[in-house]
Parts: sequence; structure tokens; C-alpha cells
Amino acid sequence: MTGAETEDDIPLGERKTVTDFCYLLDKSKQLFNGLRDLPQYGHKQWQSYFGRTFDVYTKLWKFQQQHRQVLDTRYGLKRWQIGEVASKIGQLYYHYYLRTSETSYLNEAFSFYSAIRQRSYYFQVNKEDRPELVVKKLRYYARYIVVCLLLNKMDLVKVLVKELSEEIEDYTQRFNTEDQLEWNLVLQEVAAFIEADPVVVLNDNNSVVVTSNRLQEGSVPPLEQGMVVGQLVLADSLIIGNCNNQVKFSELTIDMFRMLQALEREPVNLATQTSKQGALESNEKPAKRENPHKYLLYKPTFSQLFSFLSASFKELPANSVLLVYLSATGVFPTGHSDYGGPYDFGGVLTNTNRDVVNGETVQKRNQAQKEMHCLHPGDLFPFTRKPLFVVVDSSNSTAYKNFTNLFGQPLVCLLSPTVYPKSIQDQSQRGSLFTLFLYSPLLAFSSVCGLNSVRRGLWERAQEFLHKVYHDIGQMITRSRTIDQAFLQFFGDEFLRLLLIRFVFCSAALRLHKLFRESRSFPESYPDLPKQDTVESSLLQKHVLELAAMLDVQNLFCDESLDAY
Repeated sequence: MTGAETEDDIPLGERKTVTDFCYLLDKSKQLFNGLRDLPQYGHKQWQSYFGRTFDVYTKLWKFQQQHRQVLDTRYGLKRWQIGEVASKIGQLYYHYYLRTSETSYLNEAFSFYSAIRQRSYYFQVNKEDRPELVVKKLRYYARYIVVCLLLNKMDLVKVLVKELSEEIEDYTQRFNTEDQLEWNLVLQEVAAFIEADPVVVLNDNNSVVVTSNRLQEGSVPPLEQGMVVGQLVLADSLIIGNCNNQVKFSELTIDMFRMLQALEREPVNLATQTSKQGALESNEKPAKRENPHKYLLYKPTFSQLFSFLSASFKELPANSVLLVYLSATGVFPTGHSDYGGPYDFGGVLTNTNRDVVNGETVQKRNQAQKEMHCLHPGDLFPFTRKPLFVVVDSSNSTAYKNFTNLFGQPLVCLLSPTVYPKSIQDQSQRGSLFTLFLYSPLLAFSSVCGLNSVRRGLWERAQEFLHKVYHDIGQMITRSRTIDQAFLQFFGDEFLRLLLIRFVFCSAALRLHKLFRESRSFPESYPDLPKQDTVESSLLQKHVLELAAMLDVQNLFCDESLDAY
């Protein structure tokens, strides 16, 4: 409304348009704010609320498009306010991805975030003397960067980081704020995250090739006809990150970031699945869950971790598997116990507010007591009543060798090395070598051989060769007469099959590498794999040496049969 106009001067229809817009705007804010009160775990409680929120935002978005002229003149709608609505819709899609693990929703979040930048919705914010508006813009950039990272749009990430850096500089110069250090830390974290991959793939013109490590069609060796494996399906996973000093961005450590992609298929565009582009119907459900559902827990307390575990366990469907991935600092037993029980070997750290000195927690308790802020192997025992697949990447991973299968359900633990050669250990801030092997074996193999870059043509030939190696490893596992049945019961699921195959390849490669001489430097498993049939198979050793020759690093490997450790 202009200053000279009274409300009576505005046509009734236009007045109703403004009233309806205000109602939708208030309702959308109310519903969006209510999202944070929803339980974080459980599949059912949140869906109807999310549906209602989507519905109101869809109406609001269409309404402002249809009545833009009236809203501009009568309501004084600013472009940054349109940007706020688009940003909220992007956040809804991102959180829908977190809740469902459907990567297609990442594309939808990206399309809204991308539109905000292309249409310069936040451009005028810098001209207003309101720091809280600039913070909205900065937060938008941070969220956009997270989505781009998850979609492997690394070139765009670098552009966005540069723009964010300029925005932060402008913000801190104009306003004397207390959050300058906080925003500079955001920049440092994302810069370290971008540089975390130890090896880059280069085109002929030395530009970096972005490779995807999500599950792609044809990337998993198929089951041979007549092969008897279990029919279990990976339905739920907990991805837990609690490593001291590891690269992180937005509550995602680099290990968590890699493992979550190892449990996802390549995203497809949702445009064909939604009734209207950029709008999700409130009652719509994906026809088929392509990815296992997952919870991402950054530095959880024991209580949080146990609550999420319990919720996943409770809702696990029949014939399904729960996967628990632990990337965490090791907690070692302090006293000696004559009884080697499930609480006598330590485990991995859970979050606590105790004092930390140089990364080491200060003990302030009776030495005879068990560590309280720790996930012990015994803490997982109740959950072995259903099929359980555990991956532990920790300096005390071998604590989880001390499992007992009490209930006869399929149970496998893949355990990282506990000691690395110094040159590898020095790189641990950029993520664990073991998780890197489970995420991208070729990236890990190149890294452990000291390569910083690989030419695209060579990379593609090596990947093709590895695909044949995976096929052979699959046959080793399924044809072994002495392998524990638990491995075969999990082998029917594509995600778990690939993790098992990559684990065997990692074990074989490290056993042959000249730097890895201690048995503690090799991965282990519970139950044990039959070494002669798998990780020390002469055929697999030959394959490792062939790959080393292909990359011209064969001098780093022993080309003779090794004694079993």
C-alpha cells in the first residue's frame, strides 16, 4: 500500500489476495518451525506432517507466482522474501532426502537452490541495513554447498565457496558482528572437505574429472545362476562419525560422507515421478525404496545412539538387515580382567562433555569401572536378535572381534586395521584408508601407492579391470566350502555384496603392500574369512599385482606368497 492510499481504496479482490497470501505465509512458517519438534527417528510419525508442510509451501509458491503484480504493489513483496520461500522448499526436499534416503530429492533441493542464485533473489539483501537478512543469505549458501557436495557438483562448489567468501567479507566489514569467526570456520571446513580426496583423476588438459562412487547399474557383480545365497535386504543403516580431528562439514565427517554414498544408488531426476515439477504431492510415496534408509549421527551421545539403534531395530521389516557403521576414536580398557567378556575390551567413543587434552580424554573415574561413554561390543548384543551387519573403522576395531552370536541370526563385523604405517597415519585427518577402500577401492589403492593423480584413460581401464576382479572375489566367497554361512546370507543384497567384495580386495592389497608388515595393519572380520580361499588366494594376489603394474607401482608390493599372519 502506498502512503496516500487507505485500505478502502484497494479493490476487494486485491485485498483478498494480500490476506490469502499472509495466511499462507504464516501457516507455512508455523508448519516449518514445527518440523524441528518431530521425533528424529521412526519412519511413520513425520510423514503426514511433512506432507501438510509440502502442501502449504506448494500453494504458497504457486500463489506468489500467479499474483506477483498485486503482491508487489499492494503487499510490497521483496525478492528476498521469494528467495526465502524457495530456500525453505529446498530445505524441505533436503530433509525429505535425509528422512527417506531417496537421492532423487537431492536433485529437487538443488533445482530450488539453483533458481535462487540464477534469479538473484537475495541480491538486494546487501543494500539493506539488516544483518539478520544477510545471515539468511549466508545460510542459504552453506545449505546449497552441502547439496552440491552430495551431488558431486565439485566445480560449482568451488564457485559457491568463492561467492560465500566474498559475502562473508562484505558482511563482517559492514556489521560489527560476533559470528565472524564462526563463518570463517565454515569456509575453512568446506575448503578442507573439497581437498580431502587424496587422488584426483585428470583429463588430458589437466582438468579434474569428477567421479561418482554411488552404486550404478551394472557395477555390482551379478549372482551366478543357481548360486545359493540369502534373500536378506539391507533396509536400515546407522552411519556414525565420532573421530577426533577429522575433516567435517555441516555435521558430516568425510568418513560419513563416503559411507553414505556407498549405500546409495546414483540419483535420477524426480521430474518424471512428481505430478508437477518442483512440487511434491502430500500423499505421494516413492513406488519403491531404491536405497536403504539411514540415520546420520555426528558425535552422538550413548543415549542418542542407543535410541536410534532401538528405533531402527523396532521398525526393521522381516527378512531385512540393520547395518551399523562406526567411524570413531577407540576406547581401550584401563584395567586387567580375568574374564574376557563383551565389556572388557573397550570399544569406540561416544560423545561426552568431559575435558579433552590434546585429543585424549582425561579419565576421572575408578579404574576398575568400565568406560561409560563408549559403545562396547556387549551394547550391540540385544540387536543381534535380527540380522546385523557391522562395520567398525577405529583404532580399537578389534574389540568387536569379541562377539558371541547368541541368537543364531546372521551377524558379520568388518573391522579396520588398528595400526597404519606412519605415512598413512599422517593422512588420517582426510579420512580413514579403510573407509576409503569401502567407498572407492581404486582411489584407496592409488592413495596407498603414493599417487596424487591418475590420467582419465588409465583410471577407466583400471576400473574395468577391477570390475573383473570383483567378479572373481564374488566367486571365491560363494564357492568356498569353509566360509561361514553368515557371509552368504548377506551376499544377496547388492550393497552388502559390494562391501564384502571391497573388504576382501582391501585385505588382499594391504597384505601384499611392503609398508604393511604388522598383522594389526590388516583388516579383520567376525566371523573369520577363510584366508586361503579369499584374502590370501593366489588368484587374488595375482590380480593385485596386475593392478599395481597397470599403475606402474609394482615395486611397492611383494610378489611372492605370504605366510598367513
